[in-house]
Amino acid sequence: MEYHEGVIEDPLLPEEASVSRSTGRGLAALRHRDYALFWSGALVSNIGNWVQTTALLWVVKEMTGSNAWVAAVNMAAYLPVLLFVVFAGLLADSANRKRIVIVTVVVQMACAAALAMTAAAGVATLPVLLALVFVAGTAYTFSAPAAVSFLPDLVPPGEMMSALSLSTAQFNIGRVIGPALGAVLLTVWSPAGAFTINAISFVFVLAAFIMVRPRERQVTRPLNDVRRQIADGFAFVLDHRWRLYSLLALGAATFFGFSCTVLFPSLAKDILHGKASTYGLLMSMLGVGAAIGAPLVTRLSRRFAESSIIKAGTLGLGVFLACLSLARSVWLAALIAPGIGCCFLMMCSAVNTSLQGRSERGMRGRMVSLYSLMWLGMFGVGGQFIGYLADAASVPTAFLIGGIACIGVALLLVLMPASIAGASTALGIEESPVRAVASAS
Repeated sequence: MEYHEGVIEDPLLPEEASVSRSTGRGLAALRHRDYALFWSGALVSNIGNWVQTTALLWVVKEMTGSNAWVAAVNMAAYLPVLLFVVFAGLLADSANRKRIVIVTVVVQMACAAALAMTAAAGVATLPVLLALVFVAGTAYTFSAPAAVSFLPDLVPPGEMMSALSLSTAQFNIGRVIGPALGAVLLTVWSPAGAFTINAISFVFVLAAFIMVRPRERQVTRPLNDVRRQIADGFAFVLDHRWRLYSLLALGAATFFGFSCTVLFPSLAKDILHGKASTYGLLMSMLGVGAAIGAPLVTRLSRRFAESSIIKAGTLGLGVFLACLSLARSVWLAALIAPGIGCCFLMMCSAVNTSLQGRSERGMRGRMVSLYSLMWLGMFGVGGQFIGYLADAASVPTAFLIGGIACIGVALLLVLMPASIAGASTALGIEESPVRAVASAS
């Protein structure tokens, strides 16, 4: 169960957020029992998730030798996001969030335990792996919006920025430690051991959510007129075209660019002639880059509009992928991987910040859903395309094509500056279709 840093953004309005920035710094949010429980449980579970992901993709590569099959298992985990995330966001606003999280965590824990048992028994066939990963991915898709929605109820408004920063740090700590630990477990234990560790990690997040007591009781309401609410979200994007172009740029950068990371098992094994430890190193260095990108994008956003960061991040992602296509040594690949993680996180954060920062409270959940659709959803589908491309041509060729595509997207954004000019939180909040209709009447 991983809570992506890009999904957790400031739910406060700009005037409220300005107060938060001045009063909620450092580790302040951890002084609150409920947030400390949330943070600790999410960290342990996030590490467990990366342990399992690292082991799972390596096992599929060893089992099949096919990049397409590695990508297919990866897509099974993220396809539910593509299918269900918009509805999941609405459900989190309507049903009991705590109950949603507890039920979906139990499902994910059961899937991890089933992976461990089937791997230990030697019956972890591809159909079994695909089915279990898809079920776990579906549970995660419904769990994440509900879990993230808890954040404002765990700390006072003045310490929201501290909570957000710590949540980002938690995610990046997990993506650095998890792959390295997964590689170690593959070497000294077994894939079943890695899956067992993930199953156990869910106990911590489950206990945390059982013990958490939100500051305010959630008011549940019937999930009425789902089509209209979803349509309002799409209308909001179409009425403000910079949102559409920002989402399309994110989708393209994910599909052609970041999806190339599904080839890391093949890069480590076939190109660099390494072992599971090499794969773990590359994945951890990718996480190091993301950890660097998080504070970097915060600093840059004080001087530059999000639209500029989107362009720079997309261009950097393309350049680093093109460089990776030329890497034939472990040390060089390990130096390039952080650049990929850093640039992609900067691009994602800038898109998400501008989407939510210029949206009213009632529209932000749907903006998160569309953002997740273009990030996590496209990651699964793009990984499948990249996997087929690598099998048909070669892994370096796939990296090069992905890099060129990202550079092309960046150049298009530079040549059409008006396309995402609105991606700047300094421009203020935009009116949603619902309010516009109400005002007119």
